[in-house]
Amino acid sequence: MLLSRLFDWKDALVAVKPGTLIRWHRLGFRMLWRRKCLGRPRLPRDLRNLVAAMARDNPTWGEERIAAELSVKLGIRVSARTVRKYMPRDWQGRPRQTVDSLRWGSFVRNHAKAIIACDFLVSVTASFRTLYVLVVIEVESRRIVHCGVTSNPTAGWTTQRLREAIPWEHPYRFLIHDRDSIFSEALDRSVANMGIRVLKTPVRAPKANAFCERVIGTVRRECLDFLIPLGENHLSVILKEWVGHYNRGRPHSSLGPGIPEPPEGLPAKPQPHRHRIPKDARIGVKPILGGLHHEYRLEKLAA
Repeated sequence: MLLSRLFDWKDALVAVKPGTLIRWHRLGFRMLWRRKCLGRPRLPRDLRNLVAAMARDNPTWGEERIAAELSVKLGIRVSARTVRKYMPRDWQGRPRQTVDSLRWGSFVRNHAKAIIACDFLVSVTASFRTLYVLVVIEVESRRIVHCGVTSNPTAGWTTQRLREAIPWEHPYRFLIHDRDSIFSEALDRSVANMGIRVLKTPVRAPKANAFCERVIGTVRRECLDFLIPLGENHLSVILKEWVGHYNRGRPHSSLGPGIPEPPEGLPAKPQPHRHRIPKDARIGVKPILGGLHHEYRLEKLAA
């Protein structure tokens, strides 16, 4: 009755069909649901810019690698899906590779602390000279313990490199390698004299040495695919710098993520607010291989 005194309510009446009323109800429900599903708030602008810069500066990194870098090195917890949301639109992600080797996978998980693996990769110089790189990896920590370069790989040279890679007092019990002729019986005897048992992979079964094969693929994707070595010494210098980055500056998803040889100064625990850069610190950037990769760290501001 009170409203009828304020305006002529009869003029506000509208004749509608049942279908129109249902359409209005659906529209109202969509508006209500959209309001309830606004999602998480956006990341701060400085963090969004940092994610975009990391993606642009490191073209081979994916969202998981960037999220791991933020978590392990800077103490900023951001999910990989959130990182992907703020990556440049022209960034093209690569599908994550998986290793489907159940028997060897179970064996490796149970003996990872005592296993090292080795294999060769090939690199071609600017003068089309073929060089061979021996990679020796510690399976549990994913640490590259040795990376040697030669133009003439022989069993004697490989044996000497393994002696240099394996310390006198070592925790290793097994060495995995394939059936290449370079890994001769004399080499296996020398390794056995160090107290290490040789495990030869089956014929045409590269997945049996999956961890070392994966590292070799990483060397190519993150280093050699973007560089042309000028010679043996140049390739050794390149790999020395990249191996240092791989062991001490690159987060590995398989480690949690984590770093094989964590450097000093990493955050002891995540920041109180997961999406904010500490006000008393700034982001330090160290270029690797002329800016092909970058390492990020928190640096305390001067008082």
